[in-house]
Amino acid sequence: MTTVTLVEQHHIQANDPRFAAIDEAAFAAKNLYNKALYIVRQAFIHEDVYIPYAKLYHLLKTTEEYRALPCKVSQLVLKQLDQNWRSFFAAIKDWRQHPERYLGRPSLPKYKPKQSGRFLLTYNNQAFSRALLRQGLVAPSRLGITIKTDKEQIKQVRIVPKKQHYVVELVYEQAVTNNNLDSQLIAGVDLGIDNLMTVTSNQVGFVPIAVSRSASETTAGR
Repeated sequence: MTTVTLVEQHHIQANDPRFAAIDEAAFAAKNLYNKALYIVRQAFIHEDVYIPYAKLYHLLKTTEEYRALPCKVSQLVLKQLDQNWRSFFAAIKDWRQHPERYLGRPSLPKYKPKQSGRFLLTYNNQAFSRALLRQGLVAPSRLGITIKTDKEQIKQVRIVPKKQHYVVELVYEQAVTNNNLDSQLIAGVDLGIDNLMTVTSNQVGFVPIAVSRSASETTAGR
């Protein structure tokens, strides 16, 4: 059976009773991220050595910052930092080969603001209650909140900090419905400058359609 991965979003505003718990955890994730980043930056700047995830985990696993969150969540914070450094190294390599693509040398990964900074919380399927999920509730480990859902095949929960709220993303799998569509029929959409788009197809008798920008703006304003 073919499945696709989808995301269900829930917006948690500042007046939501769950906001405080999420905000505290996101703040703790920021603290762990910054502590780990300090260790990696110091080694890189002063010793020209990069500390990868596995070594960083062993350096931090007994610290207060690491233990402030569930272990699975803390591990994913460190893995995200590791990914940010690997993206930096890839950018440096590309910059050396194609400096004309950049305004300057790519910067080292930066710290999150000490007071206002928050960091992404990620809960894999080992970090939320499967029993409650069968009751239609997502309960991320040690967070003390629940989110209602009718989805059953949830793989991951991500809590994304925004300026004034949080977005809880429930990542789930859903079976692909076979609508008996003709896979040989193809549509092509070309985004233009004067026209918004031009649409064509290989279907016999299909007449290409040009959608003007003025027409789309009129439609959007209705």
